[in-house]
Amino acid sequence: MRTPSLWRRLGLTIAVSSALTACGKDNPETNKPEAEHSATHAEHQHTADSKLSLSDAEQAQVDAIAADLHKHIAILASDEFEGRAPATKGEELTVNYLADQFKALGLVPGAVDDAGEPSWFQQVPIVEMEIETTPLKLAGKGFEQQLQPIEDMVTFTQRQTGASSLDNSELVFVGYGIVAPENNWNDYAGLDMKGKTAVILVNDPGYASKDKALFNGNAMTYYGRWSYKFEEAARQGADGAIIIHETGAAGYPWEVVSGSWSGAQVSLEAENKNADRVAVEAWITSQAASELFNAAGLNLQQEMDAAKTQGFKPKALGTTASVQLKNSLKKSNSRNVVAKLAGKKYPDEVVVYTAHWDHLGVNKNAEGEDRIFNGAVDNATGTAGLIAMAAEAVKLDRPERSLLFVAVTAEESGLLGSKYYAEKPVVPLEKTVAGINFDAMNVLGPARDITVIGYGSSELEQLLEVSAKGQGRYLAPEEHPERGYFYRSDHFSLAKKGVPMLYFDSGTDNFEHGREWAQTKGAEYVSQHYHKPGDEYDPSWNLKGSAMDLQLGLKLGLQLANGRDWPNWYEGNEFRAIRDASAESRK
Repeated sequence: MRTPSLWRRLGLTIAVSSALTACGKDNPETNKPEAEHSATHAEHQHTADSKLSLSDAEQAQVDAIAADLHKHIAILASDEFEGRAPATKGEELTVNYLADQFKALGLVPGAVDDAGEPSWFQQVPIVEMEIETTPLKLAGKGFEQQLQPIEDMVTFTQRQTGASSLDNSELVFVGYGIVAPENNWNDYAGLDMKGKTAVILVNDPGYASKDKALFNGNAMTYYGRWSYKFEEAARQGADGAIIIHETGAAGYPWEVVSGSWSGAQVSLEAENKNADRVAVEAWITSQAASELFNAAGLNLQQEMDAAKTQGFKPKALGTTASVQLKNSLKKSNSRNVVAKLAGKKYPDEVVVYTAHWDHLGVNKNAEGEDRIFNGAVDNATGTAGLIAMAAEAVKLDRPERSLLFVAVTAEESGLLGSKYYAEKPVVPLEKTVAGINFDAMNVLGPARDITVIGYGSSELEQLLEVSAKGQGRYLAPEEHPERGYFYRSDHFSLAKKGVPMLYFDSGTDNFEHGREWAQTKGAEYVSQHYHKPGDEYDPSWNLKGSAMDLQLGLKLGLQLANGRDWPNWYEGNEFRAIRDASAESRK
């Protein structure tokens, strides 16, 4: 999501990158039925005594990658780098460190500057906003509630102006806030939202009902993501939008919401200053929502049950919302770092590797004395992984196609750096063979399983599976597709443009300690460290599992770079038509 992957899944499975706010509005389908997913997982349950299958050379490479990871994570996640927030001292240190490392390895700049000269940096124009908010006042007949920042709510705005507010805006419960004609679903049917604020549930009706025929069943669609809900409220002409937080449905606890949205907020600079967005976007706790519904003579749980059924009707709550936001704006350029290992025969065709370098920086609202959000797992691991893969790639014969290493900015603010790259790619997307994303990687040691986010989406999985077997490992679908991880990291920005993208990392079937141990460790990470100052580098981490994942990513990328194949999405996938439309340019 404001989102990590393995760790999100480990801890939030009991729970759970790429990791973060983080963060299309499509409804992906897979070409493999859920039963096949389950069978794939069950097929490997008897392999608990299986061993790693690496040659001496492969083991030496894993050891080298793991050592590189330790070195680079320790630096990127140090207090000196101040949590790597965009447009801060932390960014300066981070992007220059990455450029220096890529240069030392012999890679070349992959972007160009304003003068058309080669550059390590793709400039990403952003607006940073420090937002001061009053309490969120909810008022109705015989009812008044003052929701306090952080404790009860977070409020913010995408409008790039000095102030934004709600003034006695009528609250309307719109269920999941979804308009999906292909599912015969419209939560705003018959409503005029002018002068009103939408109160919205997180996730989608498929998750709530567990009905496989509804949306994508238990697997979250983009309609379930918080970003879609704010966008749709704006399209409906609402003044504001308030999402009710639920830990299970959102995929993360309240502390993640309050920690992510309470500091400086970053958005891409918009020509219209985002005037088409609602004036105020907000989250409130489930407790605050329950009290609001009680005041309206409604039961929150009963209304949630009603919202997951076909034909749901929105309800006015007889309550208004008022809040004032004062915004301090600062325009600047953040940077994507782009490094290229030029192909010797087809240099204009690229395989791209992505990872986001940013995290949450220093948050003055954080509890306790430590207010630096170091982001060691999320995502110093993936960023360090780009350097480590590049270091191994340059030891080999130069590939025929180019490899592009792109460390993107502002993932935690809504995938902004990758979104900007997808809009202004340094290599045309129709000439981008495929991409692999790394976000919040495994620090628990080698795992037998490899979790593929959005399993069943593209032909890249078939190639990955062959290499995985070579390591003595197997592919597995997500344990919790309802968390919507496919939409929560940077691969999604390019996937929406048709580029076949793969997002994977270690699963929970730990070779040394087993699945239950790994899941417990994941739960500890989410409760104690995820999007908190406690996400710090630990020299005792076992990074050989991450190294094995990176080894697979490098092997797959080189296989594509030394061939003439153009992998595609599976038939029936929502991104297939976009990719097919540019097929002529690849002949």
